[in-house]
Amino acid sequence: MRYSWALGPRWSTHYQHGWIMTGLMAEITATPVAKGTLALWFLGQNGWMIKSPAGKVLAVDPYLSNSCHPSRRGLDLDRRVPILVTPEALEADLLLCTHSHKDHADPATLCACARGGRVKAFAGPGDTQAVFAAAGVAESQRGLTWPNHEIFLEDLKVTGTFALPTDAGDLTHMGFVIQVDGGPSLWITGDTAWCDLLAEAGARHQPDAICLPINGGYANLSHWDAAELVRRVAPAQAIPCHWDMFADNSCPPHLFEASLKVKEVRGVYRLPEHGRKMVIEPR
Repeated sequence: MRYSWALGPRWSTHYQHGWIMTGLMAEITATPVAKGTLALWFLGQNGWMIKSPAGKVLAVDPYLSNSCHPSRRGLDLDRRVPILVTPEALEADLLLCTHSHKDHADPATLCACARGGRVKAFAGPGDTQAVFAAAGVAESQRGLTWPNHEIFLEDLKVTGTFALPTDAGDLTHMGFVIQVDGGPSLWITGDTAWCDLLAEAGARHQPDAICLPINGGYANLSHWDAAELVRRVAPAQAIPCHWDMFADNSCPPHLFEASLKVKEVRGVYRLPEHGRKMVIEPR
C-alpha cells in the first residue's frame, strides 16, 4: 500500500512515480539557525539535510532518484517518498555517505550532484570512494573517513562512528556524530546490525539526538533493537528513519514508539516529517 500526502503549494511536477518538492533547497539556504542548535530536514530513507548556526550545510545519504527500482531480486523497491530536492539543485558544503549501498550512496544522485557543482566536498568510508569516482566527483573533492576520524567545518565537527555491516558486500559501514560549537550533537547511525559494541561506542559520544533505522530488514536494526540502542545511549531525542521508502523494506514507525514504551524509555520519540524542519537542541 502506498502512502498518500496532502500536497500543498510547494509540491509540483510529476517525477516518475513521485513528486518533486520545489523550494525546499531555497528554504534550507534561507533558514537562519539559532546559536546553540542544529536544523534538520528529513529527505526519506536515511537522507538528511543539516544546517549549523554559521550557515554550514551537510547532506547525509541523499537518495534523490528511483534507481533502486526495479530490483534485480524482484522486490518492490519503487520509491514511496517524494523527491524533496532535485539532485542537480542540492547545495551542501559537505555530502556524507555512510556506506556504498545504492539507497545511501546513490550513483544517480551523486552523478547529478557532481555535474551540478553545488556540493563542495564529498566524504565517506572505503567502499564509497569508488562510487564517488564513478559518479564523476573530482579527486580533489573526495575525502576518505572512518570511525573516530574527525572532520572540521567552521562551527561543526563530524566524527565517524562504528557500525556493524549488514552484508558482506560492503564491510565499511559507519555512522556520523555531528557536533555544533556550544550546542547539541546528533548521531546518524547509518545502516547497522545490532551488537553490544554499537551501544558502547555510541554512548561515548553522549549524543543529544539519534537518527536510527528501525526497519529490521536485511540485518538492519529492528524497532526493538533500535529501542534498546536508545535505552543504552540515553539521548534526549530518538528519531526513526529507514522505514518509509520501499514497500519491501519498511516498518510502521509506531512500532518503534511502542518498543520504547515497553523498555520504559519515555519522552524521547520524535517522528520526522518529510521536508519539514526539526530543531535539535541540547538536552
